[in-house]
Amino acid sequence: MSNVIVFGGHGKVALLATRILSERGHSVTSVIRKAEQSDEVRAHGGEPRVADVQQQSLTDFADLVRGHDAVVWSAGAGGGSADRTWAIDRDAAVLSMQGAAQAGVERYVMVSWAGSVLDHGVPQDDDFFAYAQSKMVADAVLRDSGLSWTVVAPSTLTDDDATGSVDWDGSSSQVARGDVAHVVADAVERPEAVGRTYRFNQGSTPIADFVRESGV
Repeated sequence: MSNVIVFGGHGKVALLATRILSERGHSVTSVIRKAEQSDEVRAHGGEPRVADVQQQSLTDFADLVRGHDAVVWSAGAGGGSADRTWAIDRDAAVLSMQGAAQAGVERYVMVSWAGSVLDHGVPQDDDFFAYAQSKMVADAVLRDSGLSWTVVAPSTLTDDDATGSVDWDGSSSQVARGDVAHVVADAVERPEAVGRTYRFNQGSTPIADFVRESGV
C-alpha cells in the first residue's frame, strides 16, 4: 500500500478521497491550514499536517512530500480574492510539483477542472478568470514536469450522493463530489492512469472502467 499526501486535506473532495484511500489500506497525510480541522481529518482516516500552502517555499514543499509515494493536489482558494487564487491554484500548485520532483516523489495527481484548456473561454474581466487561468497553467506545467502525472478534471461539483459512475459525453454538466473522490482514489492506485487527463461529468460508466479505458 502507498503513503499518500493530500494537499487541501479539509476540502470536501479531499476528505472523501482520504476516507476511500484509507479504507483501501493506504496511509494518508492530509495537509490542512488550521489545526482545528484535525479531528475531521482523523475521522476520515487521515493524519493531519498543519501547513498553509500559500506560505510554503519550494524547500518546504519538498520537505512535506519527502517519503511519500504519491501527491494529491486538491488545494484551492475556493473563489473570492483573485490574488489568493493565483497564489494557491497556480503558484503553490507549481511549487508543489517542483518540490515533489526535488524530493523524488514521482506520482502526482492533480484535482483540476473540466474547462482547464488553453481556450477556456472565460473573459479576463470575469471573476472566474483567475481560477480558469490558474488551472490551465498548473495542468500544463504538470504535464511537462517529468512527473508520473494524472489530471482529474471534473465539471461542476455537487453534494449529491455518489453514483459510482461517470462519463464525458456532454449529457451533463455536473458530478457528485463523492464520484470525483473515487476517480482520485482509482487514479492514485492504477498505473494506467499515469499520463492521462480525465474530464468527466456524472454518467453511466463505472468509475473503475472509466479510469482504465478513458482519459487522454
